Amino acid sequence: MRVVKKAEERRIEILDAADELFARKGFDGTTTKDIINKVRIARGTLYYYFKSKEDIMDALIDRYNCSILNKAQEIAADKRIPIIQRIVQVVMSLNISGGSSKEIMEHIHKPQNALMHQKIQCVIISGVTPIMTELIREGIHQGIFQTPYPYECMEMVVTYLNTIFDNDMVEMIGDVRASRIQAFIFNAERLLGAESGSLMEVMQMFKNEE
Repeated sequence: MRVVKKAEERRIEILDAADELFARKGFDGTTTKDIINKVRIARGTLYYYFKSKEDIMDALIDRYNCSILNKAQEIAADKRIPIIQRIVQVVMSLNISGGSSKEIMEHIHKPQNALMHQKIQCVIISGVTPIMTELIREGIHQGIFQTPYPYECMEMVVTYLNTIFDNDMVEMIGDVRASRIQAFIFNAERLLGAESGSLMEVMQMFKNEE
């Protein structure tokens, strides 16, 4: 008996299959036939939902973006965690992991996908900045930060993190990276009117990435 699934359920099934295949075989090593065989659907069904393999990758990127922002919001809202720790955890949550995340990062960093890379950066900057701003406002209320421009400060911080510490934008290794991290923390504390050394927990975030 032929199984008929709801449109959104079928779309998710295709994305889940592609996510698994991209992670195992790579984006270039996966064909639309591989996806069709895994989901056990007709070629016409695949193309009803997605125009191409690239279209599937775009949808996966959108799904990861939503997952990242939802996770960041969940962390920021947990008032059981101290402000500084929440800020560190929110920033750390921006690193996608699991599934085809490695393939996604390799895909968007290709020169021909520059616009897609820019789109993801815009989503992170526009989506994470308001989340971080609320944390800073909470910190101001607690006397941890002193700034009349919480949104603007976070926009600067998120933009810097999202560009300078993107290895595709600026290549940093060894002492150069360490110096940039120290300078970032030093200036972030002054932007936010925080006590000197209060954001040193951010160092652990960068160590975890190495």
